[in-house]
Amino acid sequence: MGNILSSLSRTVHISLAISIVLFLILFFQNGGFDFDLLFWSWLFRFIHVVVGIMWIGLLWYFNFVQIPNMSKIPDEQKPAISKVIAPSALFWFRWAALATIISGLILSYLNGYLHDAMTLGIMSGGGKSTAIGIGMWFGIIMAFNVWFVIWPNQKRALGIIEVDAETKAKSAKTAMLFSRTNTLLSLPMLLSMVAAQNLY
Repeated sequence: MGNILSSLSRTVHISLAISIVLFLILFFQNGGFDFDLLFWSWLFRFIHVVVGIMWIGLLWYFNFVQIPNMSKIPDEQKPAISKVIAPSALFWFRWAALATIISGLILSYLNGYLHDAMTLGIMSGGGKSTAIGIGMWFGIIMAFNVWFVIWPNQKRALGIIEVDAETKAKSAKTAMLFSRTNTLLSLPMLLSMVAAQNLY
């Protein structure tokens, strides 16, 4: 077991294998089920939840762990964060954000509420469409911030793109403020999504 758990790649592959076996057990125990709209809706919901956990988990890691503790790290150790940890975390962070938005849009299309949600239920008059729509728009705003504000500024702040010290400091502050904006939006976004699934 230690051999599996000592490698992230093996751990993830075993996790996927267990998931596939579990899926097959549920499939055959149920007498099979059609690979229809219901199946694809379930699959994209599963993908949406998985990549959403990656995205928001990393957002909270940055805001609850990395940013508050950077000032406590000795200067000679900070390059380990800025040159190794942060670029890797930002890679997964931005692609998980994109995957969350794409899978969510596909899911809403498959379930027939994309238009109603994007218009916040104004035309349909449905509370569920309003709730999920608010969550979707918050998510889109947050993903926009990730790709078009946080990531460009982090590239300058981390030295991936060479800039002068003043620009570097300004970029770090901008990235932090927009990361905090996303943290601020994350709970209302999640509340809206869960409310749409459970209160209507």
